[in-house]
Amino acid sequence: MTPNTHTAQAANHANLQDDRYARGWQKLKEVDDVAGERVVEAMADISPDLGRYIVEFGFGDVYCRPGLTLREREIATIAALTALGHAAPQLKVHIAAGLNVGLTRTEITETILQMALYAGFPAALNGMFAAKEVFAAHDAEGAAPAGGSMRRETSN
Repeated sequence: MTPNTHTAQAANHANLQDDRYARGWQKLKEVDDVAGERVVEAMADISPDLGRYIVEFGFGDVYCRPGLTLREREIATIAALTALGHAAPQLKVHIAAGLNVGLTRTEITETILQMALYAGFPAALNGMFAAKEVFAAHDAEGAAPAGGSMRRETSN
C-alpha cells in the first residue's frame, strides 16, 4: 500500500464516520429532542468518545435501521430499561422520547406493567414512578394532554 493509498483510505473512513455521526445526530434530535443533546454534552468533559458512540452507533446505525418504526423502537427500549431496574435516568429520557415519537401514556404504562411479569414488581414499580415523573414534567410544560401523546411526524 502506498502512502497516497493509505491517506485516501483514511480520508474515506473519516468521511464515513462524519456521515454516520451526522445521520445519528439527526436521528437523536428526532427521537430525544434536546434531552439527547444534553446527554451527549454531559459526556464532553469526562468521556467524549462515549457521547460519540451513542450518536454514531446507537442512533446513526441502530435507530436508522429499517424494520421497526421509532415508536416500536421506543417501546422496546422502555421495556428493556424497565427490566434492567437500575437505569432510571435513561428510562426517563426514553419515556419522554416515546411521547415525542407518538406513544400514548397508556402504551407506555402498559409496556412497563408488562415488565412486572418478566422483570418483577420492583422493576415495574420503579418504571411506573419514572413514567409518573416524566408525565408530570410534560404536564407542567404543557407538552402533552393528560391521556395522549406528543405525536410528531417521524421518518421511521
